Formats: sequence, structure tokens, C-alpha cells
Amino acid sequence: MNIPEQLRYTKSHEWVRVEGAEAVVGITDHAQRELTDIVFVELPPPGKLVEANKECAVVESVKTASDIYAPVSGEVIAVNTELENAPQLVNQDPYGKGWLYRVRLTNPAEIESLLTAAQYAAHIGAK
Repeated sequence: MNIPEQLRYTKSHEWVRVEGAEAVVGITDHAQRELTDIVFVELPPPGKLVEANKECAVVESVKTASDIYAPVSGEVIAVNTELENAPQLVNQDPYGKGWLYRVRLTNPAEIESLLTAAQYAAHIGAK
């Protein structure tokens, strides 16, 4: 199971990579495996204010639709437009080309409440 050390995680299987005053958000390798083949991603529009622990996006797979929750609060400043035509990137590279959106953080301290890689691994029962 791939759980990058430099990221922070939510119990609902989103990840965050902090880059200065901004953060990149996606779903974890575990989440994409559970969803199986992702066929559509609905992302928040740039300019939208997202709030930590609130719904902000939807990922649809061949078997279900799943709400994505914002791990941190902020203003959406970019979305991964490649996912419009290639939603399978979330399956193929969840921590790289399959990222979902980027936010300008409004409360950077929220990062501290997220799980570390070790805590997330324990949460999902990874070995």
C-alpha cells in the first residue's frame, strides 16, 4: 500500500500536500482501490470557498458515487482539468497526476488535525 510520508490524511480518505500558503488535495490510493474504475470527477469551481470536513467534490466509479470532503478550508485556486477527459488518472496515479484541486489555505493550523502517514496506515489497517 502506497502511503506517502510527506502528506497528511483524513479518515474519509483524502490527502493534502502543503506547498507554502497553498495545498493540493486528492484521494488516497486506498480510496481509489475501494472505488475501482473512476469514470467521472466533479470538482469545485475555482473561486469557491471550501470548508474543512464539508462536501466539496464527487468521484463516480463504475460501482458508486462518493462525496469528497475538504480536508482543509480555503479558496479553490485551481482544479485538475485533465480529469475531465481522463478521470482514470485518479486510479493510475492518485498522489500525482490524479490530484483533484488546489486551495489557498485560510486556516493553515487545520493541517495539524489531519492524520500522519503512520496514523492513516493504522486507520485503514495497512501493514
